[in-house]
Amino acid sequence: MVNWNRRELLRACLTSLARQKAASFEVILVDNGSRDASLEMVEAEFAAEPAFPLRVIANSENRGFCAANNQGIGAARGAFVALLNNDAEADPGWLAALRGAFDGQPEVGMAASKILVHEEPGRIDKAGHLIYLDGQNRGRGSGEPDLGQYEELEETLWPDGCAAMYRRELLEQVGGFDEDFFAYADDAELGLRARIAGWRCLYVPDAVVRHHRGATLGISSARRLELIERNRVLLAAKLFPWSLLWLNPVYYLARLAAGVWAAARDRGEIGRFPGLHGKLRAGLALLKGDLAALRLLPRILRKRREVRKFRKLTPRQVRELILRNRISLRTLMEEAA
Repeated sequence: MVNWNRRELLRACLTSLARQKAASFEVILVDNGSRDASLEMVEAEFAAEPAFPLRVIANSENRGFCAANNQGIGAARGAFVALLNNDAEADPGWLAALRGAFDGQPEVGMAASKILVHEEPGRIDKAGHLIYLDGQNRGRGSGEPDLGQYEELEETLWPDGCAAMYRRELLEQVGGFDEDFFAYADDAELGLRARIAGWRCLYVPDAVVRHHRGATLGISSARRLELIERNRVLLAAKLFPWSLLWLNPVYYLARLAAGVWAAARDRGEIGRFPGLHGKLRAGLALLKGDLAALRLLPRILRKRREVRKFRKLTPRQVRELILRNRISLRTLMEEAA
């Protein structure tokens, strides 16, 4: 669990873990230099008489979601590693349900939770993941009313890092989070990298959490939009087959045009930025994200070559996997993440 200046959300999250049933686990909290007395709260309320073994790694600065999670993964001792955002609260059966998804299925390396919107628990936040052909990814069912349409244990593309479980063997084979991503789309990159290595992912509907959306940087944060845009480019450059990568600008322009049309009606992601000034601020964030991605491309392309060491899927199979789990342009642009 990674925390940065979210004391009250962290308290609720840890309290939800104290209520877990039929699961033996330890909690590793990595704090990214919080200044809001988060660690003092943990020491006073959870460390003295712990409901679970608790270890704290205290960073002096914000190292980002990726680096902090890698610290926690490195310190973990279990054969399975679960991630839970500090802005999420888990149902009592969450951990046990995720852990059970791996039994008797050695090819399953990841398990995805059913993530609901905390403020509207009858609404889906994410039920697994989908991806668009330019690298932008989105939670499956994001924004939909929870009407029982996602109640089957089934394969999904990868889990959302907000609430997920990974087999340690997978992490040792393909590595942890790519720290060049810092935050956002990092779980997509790790998930697709693991799929390329031949691992499967199961969506577990009984593993339920409730998520405060956008609590880290804020739903209408330009910095958030910049990182999302930058990292979708980096993900595609690192992991997409060339047959899709060459067409990336075409898919991007199609998404941009659809986004402009959605924004004009105050729909979609850009619709969260009100007025002309807000739309210009969002456009500048997208541009900054693309420019930042270009600066990182040489390093990312070197990492692309490293994926060959554990690749099991052919480029054609990766393409088929992406096409099979793609999100429609209309759904992507009409609904906000």
